Amino acid sequence: MKPSVDQEFGRIRSFLWPIHAREVKKILPMMIMFLFICFNYSILRNLKDVVVVTAKSSGAEVLPFIKVWAVLPMAIFFTFLFTKLSSRLGQDKVVYIIITTFLISYAGFVFILNPAKDILHPNATADFLETILPAGFKGLIAMFRNWTFTLFYVMCELWGTMVLTVLFWGFANEVTKIGEARRFYSLLGIVSNLAAIVAGQSANYLLNMEFNPMLPFGKEAWDQSLMQIVLLIVLSGITTMVAFWWMNRNVLQGPEYSTFHSTSSEGGIAKKLKKKKRLSLRDSFSYLFNSKYLACIAVLVISYNLVINLVEVIWKDQLRELYPLAKDYNIYMNNLTSLMGIFSTIAALFMSQIIGRLGWTKTAIATPVIMMVTSVGFFLFFFLQNRMGEAFFTLTGMTPLAIAVFFGSAQNCLSKAAKYSFFDTTKEMAFIPLEHDEKLRGKAAIDGVGSRLGKSGGSFAHQGLLVALGSFSASSPYIAALLLSVIFVWIVATKSLGRQFTALVAKKDAEAYKELSDIQEAPLPVDKTATSQA
Repeated sequence: MKPSVDQEFGRIRSFLWPIHAREVKKILPMMIMFLFICFNYSILRNLKDVVVVTAKSSGAEVLPFIKVWAVLPMAIFFTFLFTKLSSRLGQDKVVYIIITTFLISYAGFVFILNPAKDILHPNATADFLETILPAGFKGLIAMFRNWTFTLFYVMCELWGTMVLTVLFWGFANEVTKIGEARRFYSLLGIVSNLAAIVAGQSANYLLNMEFNPMLPFGKEAWDQSLMQIVLLIVLSGITTMVAFWWMNRNVLQGPEYSTFHSTSSEGGIAKKLKKKKRLSLRDSFSYLFNSKYLACIAVLVISYNLVINLVEVIWKDQLRELYPLAKDYNIYMNNLTSLMGIFSTIAALFMSQIIGRLGWTKTAIATPVIMMVTSVGFFLFFFLQNRMGEAFFTLTGMTPLAIAVFFGSAQNCLSKAAKYSFFDTTKEMAFIPLEHDEKLRGKAAIDGVGSRLGKSGGSFAHQGLLVALGSFSASSPYIAALLLSVIFVWIVATKSLGRQFTALVAKKDAEAYKELSDIQEAPLPVDKTATSQA
C-alpha cells in the first residue's frame, strides 16, 4: 500500500511543497511555464470581452455569434494545424511555432489593426444592414462591423484552448506519471491561481495610468494601456518559451521521455525514432468516437464549456449596462479575476489531500455540483429582480441591475474557481493512463475542438432564442432549463469515467508490478567459461 502524501512528506510540507529533491529540476520549469501561460490567459480572457462588448454599436449579443461563426472554425483550423505539425515535427518545435503565432497576432492587432480601425471597419455597410435586418441580428452585424476586434477576440480565446490546454497539458501529461501527477498538478493549480491574482492587478495598474504624450504610440489613455498590456503578454510568452527550451535541453533527455519526441521526423533534441503513422483530424475523432473512455472525457469538457457559456453571456449583458466604458468594464473584470484566483488558491492548497482521500470521482463531481447550485441562484434572482428590485434596494442600497451583476459575478467566480481547482486537475489526470497515441489524438480532438463545440452549442442556443424572442430576458427561462439538463448528463458521465479511470489505473499498476516481478525473478546469466574451467 502506497503511503499518503501526509505520511511521505509530513503534514505541513504536504501542503506547501510535496516534491522530492530529485523532482525539483523537472517541476520548477513546468511551474514557470504554467505561471506565464496562465498569466496571459487571465489577461486575455478579460481583454477580449472588453474589446468586442464595449465597441461601437455592440454589446453582449455579439458573443454568441463570434463563438459560432469565428471561434469554432478557427479552433478546427488550429487543431488541424496542430495534428499536421505534430506528425512532421517534434512536439518541442510545435510549441515554439504555435506560441509565436499567437504573440505576433496580438502585437499586429494593437500596433497595426487597432490604430487603423476607423478605416478598416465597414461602418456604412453595417449601418445599412441594421435598417433591413431584425433586431435579433444585432450581434451578427456588430461582429461584421468590428471585424478587427472579432479577430483579436478569436486569437485571445484560442490561447486558452491551444496553448494552455492542448500544448501545455499535452506536454505535462506526456512527461508526468500518475504518482507524480497527484502532487505536481496540485502545485500547478496553485501556480495558475496565483497567476490570475497577479494578472488582474497588473492589468489594472496599466489601465489606471494617465495618457502619456511621450510614448510613441496611442492617441488616448485606453490605446496606450492596451498596447502596454499586449507588450506584457508578449514578454510573458517569450519567457514561457525560454523555460520550455531549458527543460527540453536539461531534463527531457532520458529514454523515459522518448515518447514525447516519438512523432518527430527530425533530429532535434532526441534521436530520430521509428516513424509513426501520421496524425490527422479524422484519426483524432475516430479515437474519440470509438472509445467510451475518451467519449466520457469529451462529455465533461463539452458540458463545462456549454454551461459556463450559457450563464456568462447573460451576465455580461448585465455587466455591459452597468459599466459601458471599456476601462471600467476591464477593471471590474480584472478585480473579479484576482478574487477568483484567491478562492482557487485556497482550494488548490488542499488538492493533493482531497484527491488522495476522496478519490478521483468525488473530486471531479464537485465542479458540476458547484455550478448547478450557483447557476440556479443566479437565474432565480435574474427572474425576480424586476419584481423584488425595490425591496432589495431598500435593504442593500443597490439598484436591481447592480444586484444582478453581483449575483452573476459570484456565480462566475465560484464556478471558475471550481474549474481551475477540481475540473482541470481531474480531467488532465484522466489522460495519463492512456497510451501515447490515444493521449495525443484524443486530447487534440477533445480540447482542441470539443471545448469549442461546448461553447458553440451554447452560442447556437443563444442565437436561436435571440432571433426568435429578441432579448435575453425573454430567452433566459429556456436557457436555465437547458443548463440543468446538461449538468445532469455531466454528472452521469463523470461517474462512468470514474469507474473506468479506477479500473485502468489498477490495470496499469498490475502490469508494472508483474513486469518488476519478472525482472526480479529472472535467473542470473550463467558464465559458461567459468563452468567449463571448473
